[in-house]
Amino acid sequence: MARLYWRYGGLLAGLQLALSGCSSETSAPPVEPKPSAEAPAAQVPPRSDEKLVLAFGDSLYAGYGLGPGESFPAMLDKELEARGLAVDMVNAGVSGDTTAAGLARLDFTLDGLKRTPDLAIVGLGGNDVLRGIDPKETRANLEAIVRTLDRRGIPVVLTGMIAPRNLGADYAGRFDAIYPDLAKSYGAALDPFFLDGVITDPGLLLGDGIHPNAAGVRIMAKRLAPVVAKELTPAS
Repeated sequence: MARLYWRYGGLLAGLQLALSGCSSETSAPPVEPKPSAEAPAAQVPPRSDEKLVLAFGDSLYAGYGLGPGESFPAMLDKELEARGLAVDMVNAGVSGDTTAAGLARLDFTLDGLKRTPDLAIVGLGGNDVLRGIDPKETRANLEAIVRTLDRRGIPVVLTGMIAPRNLGADYAGRFDAIYPDLAKSYGAALDPFFLDGVITDPGLLLGDGIHPNAAGVRIMAKRLAPVVAKELTPAS
């Protein structure tokens, strides 16, 4: 993992360049509904056991630079359905979002859903690092997000991030601890580093060297599918 950390640290300049593109990108809508069938008139009614899943994050969820059906929530949806789970996946990823921006739109997003989600997958914090936001503020915002979901009775899967090492040991240590600490405190499932196994392979990244391409997203979705499936499957 140490080698991965140093490689990630070396990408900071590219990350900062990508940030401006993320925050100004408007092609991806805030909510990406599950694609409808080609023949709407013959839509299949939802299964009685269908699970509503909210994917709440930034450009890594929104599908920055990807085509239809290639975003992380869309590919995760396919992985879950391949496991026999009926899922209605709502993509509420917004490119450029910080944890503060995510917190500001959380209640509005939840209130706009057809019902309370069975699960929320939360992936925010990367843009906080790029802006040099104090990890104390990032932690407070993320905890408020998780606490809001917990108060509404919505289980959470956290997809974590790590800080580039050239920001200093103190910053990295305080930032990296946020996700495992919150997962432990609120009983949330945790993927420690969302880009693990992807950020170190140029063949899995878009031209900006930061965002995963479709092949990279597929790897991430396959890794997360067992974690999410476990949260959606009632304990026997």
